[in-house]
Amino acid sequence: MNRSQSQAVASRTVLVVADDLIWASRLTGAVERAGASSQVVRTLDELEASCAGDAPRSVIVDLAGRAFDGVAAVRVAATKGATVLGVGQHEDAELRRRALAAGARRVLSYNKLFTDGPRIVAALLAGRY
Repeated sequence: MNRSQSQAVASRTVLVVADDLIWASRLTGAVERAGASSQVVRTLDELEASCAGDAPRSVIVDLAGRAFDGVAAVRVAATKGATVLGVGQHEDAELRRRALAAGARRVLSYNKLFTDGPRIVAALLAGRY
């Protein structure tokens, strides 16, 4: 990543929609290792409030959230103009299909985001997703 890309990433905040403490920590860690800041939201109401405003945001949604519907979270963020990346179980093809239909640009497995998170977040922020 060159200097201008690093500055662009550092000036962006990625919303992380997750209610599981471990996955929220792992996802925010990937964002921060990519040089961006993160904000965790745990409900659809918090997500809607955080997506308000002029600039679209980047959003990572834990599709297996218990306190919210992951597909609904994707839909809310996508309709607000955000670039949405879903994260879920690799074997749940139906959930992946529904998240993509709701507006996720990609749906990755937990393992993929855990092992390659900073590169994925940098690509997300650079508009390569």
